[in-house]
Amino acid sequence: MKITLVGAAGGEVTGSCYIVQTKQARILIDCGQFQGGKKTEALNRPPTAPNLILDAVLLTHGHLDHTGRLPLLAKLGYTGPVYATPATLEMTGLIVRDAARLQLADNERNNRKRLRAGEPPEEPLYTPDDAEKILSQLRPVPYHREFEAAAGLKAIWHDAGHMLGSASIQLIVEEDGKTKRIVFSGDLGPRSAPILREFEPFQQADLVFLESTYGGRDHRSLEETVAEFERIVIDAVNSGGKILVPTFAVGRAQLITLLLGKMFRAAKVKPFPIFLDSPMAIEATNIYVKHPELFDEEMNAFIRDRPLRDDLTTMKPTPTADESRAINDVPGACLVMAGAGMCNGGRILHHLKANLWKPSTHVLIVGYQAYGSLGRLLVDGAKEVKIFGEKIAVKATIHTLGGFSAHAGQRDLMRWFDVIAPSKPRVVLTHGEDDQRTALARIIQQRDGLSSELPNMGEVIEI
Repeated sequence: MKITLVGAAGGEVTGSCYIVQTKQARILIDCGQFQGGKKTEALNRPPTAPNLILDAVLLTHGHLDHTGRLPLLAKLGYTGPVYATPATLEMTGLIVRDAARLQLADNERNNRKRLRAGEPPEEPLYTPDDAEKILSQLRPVPYHREFEAAAGLKAIWHDAGHMLGSASIQLIVEEDGKTKRIVFSGDLGPRSAPILREFEPFQQADLVFLESTYGGRDHRSLEETVAEFERIVIDAVNSGGKILVPTFAVGRAQLITLLLGKMFRAAKVKPFPIFLDSPMAIEATNIYVKHPELFDEEMNAFIRDRPLRDDLTTMKPTPTADESRAINDVPGACLVMAGAGMCNGGRILHHLKANLWKPSTHVLIVGYQAYGSLGRLLVDGAKEVKIFGEKIAVKATIHTLGGFSAHAGQRDLMRWFDVIAPSKPRVVLTHGEDDQRTALARIIQQRDGLSSELPNMGEVIEI
């Protein structure tokens, strides 16, 4: 059996994708898009797209860096099934359609520049038609139920606690009279995260592919982070400043919404205008509402006591561009949640351009910022940034609230791994920058006596 890494390797965090090949079958685990700076995003172009015959595609979850190259498969002629949990399929449809729309819009804009420069136009990476083709191939699988994904290859999904519907996947591979268990952690969520259930580790594996996004450190505790969030909100409201939250449409938008609702219910701050300025986040929230069976008990108890919408009477979804632009005219304090979460596109750029130069503005960074992204520049303390080609002074206060991350920190990664470690698996660390992978490898060696492999892009793991 051979497993080839065609994403999220060699220190790259995004673009998760593995080709699993046995004598009887060839499948993909995830097919994610590379995100970050231009150099990273250039990796989305073939030949990094897995242009080969496949029997199946298995998804750990719906985030773009795990699903964003799926339409390329349809473009290249793949017509087979794409398996995932029901909630992941819904989220994948939302995210992939949005990505295809942005691909087309970005391509049209870039081609206008190319034509003015006397250069030939380029094709978009993929089109909405490609997205619809691959989405018609989605097939649901439940948690915990073993099923045959391809000849000689069975799969089981366990909750990963990262986003709605997220999973770790165990492959049970039968070949040459032997059975091997391969576990792909997917992205693991922190155990303390609100709304969703905790991750469910597997107990046995011959080989583990473990994410290491925050393998070298722990996040600030959720309690401390929520307290800081509440202080920032209260101070900004009292001073009349705008609060901008570059928001991942799936996960972070719903978490911030919940925290604001809790603040209003507890009368910690008088209700003030909140704008969910993301059509995608609005749709994602509707998907969350449909899946209370995936909520933890605390969340279900909170909404049983009183519907969250009753606490959020001042919250306004702004799906249209005109409604989004009108936010700039709102006087006084308000909070704006807008995509993209890494400030590498979307409506948040317009809000940052209009407000980043104002000392009264607060920007809340509430998730991972890829190297090269505008969000990473703000986190790293840039005094000036470029937005739409214009230099913008950074006078706003930038707050980094790492405790809201949807990724497990080192302690929780090890809690997940501790369950499987007694089976003495071979360990491969992916989906992390090199310093994070190295730190996680060190603690795994110290605690479990297991060495870890840190593969590069395109490397083949043979079993």
